[in-house]
Amino acid sequence: MLTTRPELTGDFGMVASTHWLASATGMSVLERGGNAADAAVAAGFVLQVVEPHLNGPGGEVPVLLWSPDDARVSVICGQGVAPAAAEGRRLADLGLDLVPGTGLLPAVVPGAFGAWLLLLERWGTWRLADVLAPAIHYARAGHPLLGRAAAALGTVADMFRAHWPTSAATWLPGGAVPKAGARFTNPVLADTYQRLVDASQQAGGSREKGIAAARDAWYRGFVTEAIGAYCRSTEVMDTSGRAHRGLLDADDLARWEATVEEPVTFDYRGHTVCKTGPWGQGPVFLQQLALLDGFDLAEMGPGSVDWVHTVVESAKLALADREAWYGDPRFTDVPLGALLERGYNDERRRLITSAASLDLRPGSPGGRKPVLPPYPGPSGGGAPGGGGTGEPTVAASGETRGDTCHLDVADSSGMVISATPSGGWFQASPTVPGLGFCLSTRGQMFWVPEGLPNSLRPGARPRTTLTPSLALRDGRPWLAFGTPGGDFQDQWTLHFFLNVVHGGMNLQEAIDAPEFHTTHMPSSFYPRDAHPGAVLVEERMDAEVRAGLRARGHLVETVDAWALGHVTAVASEDGWLRAGASPRGAQGYAVGR
Repeated sequence: MLTTRPELTGDFGMVASTHWLASATGMSVLERGGNAADAAVAAGFVLQVVEPHLNGPGGEVPVLLWSPDDARVSVICGQGVAPAAAEGRRLADLGLDLVPGTGLLPAVVPGAFGAWLLLLERWGTWRLADVLAPAIHYARAGHPLLGRAAAALGTVADMFRAHWPTSAATWLPGGAVPKAGARFTNPVLADTYQRLVDASQQAGGSREKGIAAARDAWYRGFVTEAIGAYCRSTEVMDTSGRAHRGLLDADDLARWEATVEEPVTFDYRGHTVCKTGPWGQGPVFLQQLALLDGFDLAEMGPGSVDWVHTVVESAKLALADREAWYGDPRFTDVPLGALLERGYNDERRRLITSAASLDLRPGSPGGRKPVLPPYPGPSGGGAPGGGGTGEPTVAASGETRGDTCHLDVADSSGMVISATPSGGWFQASPTVPGLGFCLSTRGQMFWVPEGLPNSLRPGARPRTTLTPSLALRDGRPWLAFGTPGGDFQDQWTLHFFLNVVHGGMNLQEAIDAPEFHTTHMPSSFYPRDAHPGAVLVEERMDAEVRAGLRARGHLVETVDAWALGHVTAVASEDGWLRAGASPRGAQGYAVGR
């Protein structure tokens, strides 16, 4: 199969990410003696600078890693929580039935910094100054602004000028929208990073002591003070059409810390797939595998009508369960074991027929009755918010949607890492004065009504869409992979995985294969639109397959040939390290030797 790029093969190290500068940064760390954790942290901070429309320092990141010292997979939860003042009743009193998608009301504790530092502290070898140096350089000296970032700024420039002056000052140099390819700098952010480095170095002593000092400077020092003061004193316009103050305060940040958890796993055809808990949508991937385990996908063949139909219908069922059951398990009883049981999935599998379903059909694991949120109502077939490809848009209603980044790293010692940074997009939240970055609006994924698994409540994690993946073979790390894409992440990555496992494709072939997804389920993002029966397919998909899907009742929309998914992956097998990255978006690359 002809691919856009070769699958990389070597035995020293591999880094794949959604931006070439982050990939190059990670590889430079490996070349200079750092391990995969050091490389991932350095690359993660660079992504905050060079993909500001997709993530930022005020965002979040879940991380999956295999450490040869631990000989197991660990999950680092860098998903911040709702403020202590965040209650559904409070928003209802403001006349809101949905958490706004922009502004300060949906802000949660920024968890990415804590997660990256935990990864560096526990599994890395470098000091904070060393891993932050590339990000400081690109923030101060500049980087070529991505075309997608420039386009996103163009959609929000008028709103910045009228309502978010701190954002205009940061992102509209000279008052104008910067052009694609322009050298873009963020000196205020560079100063913020440098102050954190200074705090680390002034602590003296061990590497770990310096990391702890920087963490304190963020969560109990100058960063937290600036965030608390801004949220407390400033009303900003959001998607409700009104201005609101934020609920986040300094105490919320001071109480929070990143944690390490066990992964949720599922064994499929000789592979153990590891995901986050149900505070993320990761188990959706596992539920799809549990359903698909009863079909002969190899006989169907990748990309056939039967293959696409079966995979789409399985996704609909798994995502319906996400809507009914997923939430922060510290606050709600998620029947995860029952959702992955063979008997439950045998029963659910019988719902898949030769015709496309147009209904949202959650199951009843353990006999429990599903309860769905009060959705605004279906929007009809088609793609939500400018194509449904996960890229940032501003819809006709005025709401903005950001997207996500991804990176994977493997080193010669056997350490493998998969991380999906997101949140803190410049188009969704105003820039905090004196810091040079925005807050995450992940709180929009909560529901205002009480009594739901994902209801807004103090200290809870929103059910994020961020979902890195790590798969084992024979108890050893085999494959780390992921993608941006919001609700579609656990569809695109599943297709990639199935292409490898059943299609016999190498990493790049599996990434390059024509992509598709359904927008059947309600969106996790404001305004929660749904498009029952809709399936988006790249125009490279065979016309007979598209016609066959329409004949089965799918509402098929053809999009550009390279529009869906930005999967990156690294693998360790047969004594070699391998890597691949999607050409879609023209910015993701894998590097290695």
